[in-house]
Amino acid sequence: MSMPQPVTSLDAARRNALAAKTDDGRNPGLPLDLDWVESVRVNRSAVERRIATLGGRRTVKKDWQAAWLVKAITCIDLTTLAGDDTPGRVRRLCAKARRPLRADLQEALGLAERSVQVGAVCVYHAMVETAVGALGGSGIPVAAVSTGFPAGLNPHPLKLKEIEASVAAGAEEIDIVITRGHVLAGDWRALYDEVKDFRAACGPAHLKAILGTGDLQTYRNVARASLVAMMAGADFIKTSTGKESVNATLPVSLVMLRAIRDYEAATGQRVGFKPAGGISAAKDALAYQVLMKEELGRPWLEPELFRIGASSLLGDIERQLEHHVTGRYSAAHRHPAG
Repeated sequence: MSMPQPVTSLDAARRNALAAKTDDGRNPGLPLDLDWVESVRVNRSAVERRIATLGGRRTVKKDWQAAWLVKAITCIDLTTLAGDDTPGRVRRLCAKARRPLRADLQEALGLAERSVQVGAVCVYHAMVETAVGALGGSGIPVAAVSTGFPAGLNPHPLKLKEIEASVAAGAEEIDIVITRGHVLAGDWRALYDEVKDFRAACGPAHLKAILGTGDLQTYRNVARASLVAMMAGADFIKTSTGKESVNATLPVSLVMLRAIRDYEAATGQRVGFKPAGGISAAKDALAYQVLMKEELGRPWLEPELFRIGASSLLGDIERQLEHHVTGRYSAAHRHPAG
């Protein structure tokens, strides 16, 4: 992906970001730079060639694979976003978040004395208080989906009130959904102002901006929306709600990672990435980790900068780790998420 822009604009963006850097590492954002946004181009064939070669060039096996899978667990946003969610289901999910690996597997992997926990638990607003209570003292944050999730078409004032209510209930992370129509219409000012308002409503909570990439039609739209969301102060950019017909894919993720890389190069500010939707197999988690490592480097393999939104992925990772320990595959029902 190419993001040419005038040197004077780039230098101004860098100065603004460095001057505004916060002590907590959050992204302070930038004034909207439409010249930068409009200059973004994406070479579709190059993106797809890059992804086509990913699996053949990088593989991890045996003990290394087990280590990468344990690392993946710590980056999962363990999620339940079902219409029939109950407090009991959420409490079970939180118990699994605290102890995602069976004790015998953790001991066999040499991790008996280590704390292995997921990155966060992600729920609807109605379940935030339940999750906060169930996770008390664990250090695991609660992430709340917000702003009219998944369509994002609620009135703007209601979206802001929903964010504020979730933060007041104890959510430390807010996963907002953008208005996809702003992207499709090329109204970058409207998108920037929307995300900036969401960022302000979050207060101390981290903002994860869901782009709904399956609805954005082109890689160029994905790249531009990624850049605008970061300019507006998003701490993470996220692919999908998990409710679209097309959710996280490796090619779309590559486009977003290149936008993150360019934003860091221009501003010195690191922004996190969260693929979500349809990631249910351990091999998929490995592919995303390899892509993160190759495109952004080792710091983006930590939960501070990388999350995987998933509900069933943890069960398959645990199953693969049991195979690593015992040499046998167990039935999937022996590894429930919660």
